[in-house]
Amino acid sequence: MIRNEEIEKIIDEDQQGSALALEKNDSNSRKLYIESYGCQMNFSDSEIVASILAKEGFNTTQDLAEADLVLVNTCSIREKAEQTVRKRLEKFNAVKRTNPGMKVGVLGCMAERLKSKFLEEEKIVDMVVGPDAYKDLPNLIQEIDEGRNAVNVILSKDETYGDVAPVRLNSNGVTAFVSITRGCDNMCTFCVVPFTRGRERSRDPQSILEEVNDLWERGFKEITLLGQNVDSYLWYGGGLKKDYEKASEMQKATSVNFAKLLEMVALAQPKLRIRFSTSNPQDMTLDVIEAMAKYKNICKYIHLPVQSGSDRVLKAMNRLHTRAEYFELIDNIKGIIPDCAISQDMIAGFPTETEEDHQDTLSLMEYVKYDFGFMFAYSERPGTLAARKLEDDIPEATKKRRLQEIIAIQQKHSLYRTEQHVGKVEEVLIEGASKKSDAHWMGRNSQNTVVVFPKENYKVGEFVNVKINDCTSATLLGEAVGMSENN
Repeated sequence: MIRNEEIEKIIDEDQQGSALALEKNDSNSRKLYIESYGCQMNFSDSEIVASILAKEGFNTTQDLAEADLVLVNTCSIREKAEQTVRKRLEKFNAVKRTNPGMKVGVLGCMAERLKSKFLEEEKIVDMVVGPDAYKDLPNLIQEIDEGRNAVNVILSKDETYGDVAPVRLNSNGVTAFVSITRGCDNMCTFCVVPFTRGRERSRDPQSILEEVNDLWERGFKEITLLGQNVDSYLWYGGGLKKDYEKASEMQKATSVNFAKLLEMVALAQPKLRIRFSTSNPQDMTLDVIEAMAKYKNICKYIHLPVQSGSDRVLKAMNRLHTRAEYFELIDNIKGIIPDCAISQDMIAGFPTETEEDHQDTLSLMEYVKYDFGFMFAYSERPGTLAARKLEDDIPEATKKRRLQEIIAIQQKHSLYRTEQHVGKVEEVLIEGASKKSDAHWMGRNSQNTVVVFPKENYKVGEFVNVKINDCTSATLLGEAVGMSENN
């Protein structure tokens, strides 16, 4: 679990990404309604946007009809995500007919990809803002207030928003995202992220620690360190990662990589649970795995996208690891952290993929036996190298059939993994009520598996020891046997 938590997470219609800030400023008179789609980074960015606009007189609202400003934070990773956003804009247009003063803005990766073209395609849109331009929102708001369309999609070489304290939207008060890097230097041929979010740059570790400490003081019990590729985190005083070789010897000697950052955060708040996402197999190093094993508050879970089990397809994707190297990494993880959960991203039907390539993917899955995964049929994205150089030559029926085979084997493995928890007592952090029963709590164990158990007298935000009695392929069912010593 961006869970890459879900690189293509589309929020249910009744939960459509609208957000309500935990605290409202009574002096603010304007209403902001914001929806988020895609990866966890987009949801984190929406919290930054809400913070910036709070200083401009906006409180967030869950009521679309009363909004003065409607923002949709978009994802371009797959065509379906863009189609969903366009459908939402149709709904905003209907609301705008009854509220002509309402302004609509598009944020995020879709805004960056389409730029000013968006204003022509979607007549309802007043403002288009790329992921690195959120600090310019006050100026852009003034532009649209004065009746002019506004666009800023300039990519930055150093913006990390490290100086912005995010407003925690729709927060359960227990878990929170902390962004540590922006952008990506890995030019996977299927991915738009390097074009929509720019080159990699890392955030000052001191600002990360300050945010983490603040979250702990406010009662949060778990954080997720976020980045398109967290393993590439490298702080040497600022600047793009690609310029690290030009740094001075002093800068290099005092630099902080991801393993060191993990250790710093773990030591800063020993009772705070720590997760991270997303990792890239080519960049994950042994010192990261060893840090996870050393500190008990770093959760035993890694989202490790592989995309394909075929060396030939991996090369076509410009994934800079081989099947054998991926297996070696899996073996190292399991050797150092035997009970570590691992999840995947997998693409079915990448251009030129043969049945043999597909079987390589299925055999890789049999080797790893992932705890869960995020699986998609290939979707050509304009501007990527694959779109420019490779014909999308796999029939849709073949893509769907291969995808269903991948999903079926993952469901089998997910059940296999959850069954391994039955009979054990595991620490669970209570996040809220179960969606299916008000009489039950829902939380997650260290391996990021959902656990459901009767409420009794326990409370949200408490660590509880739960005996696992049963399971489905996605959920553990149990009963609390006492408070954890971690409280």
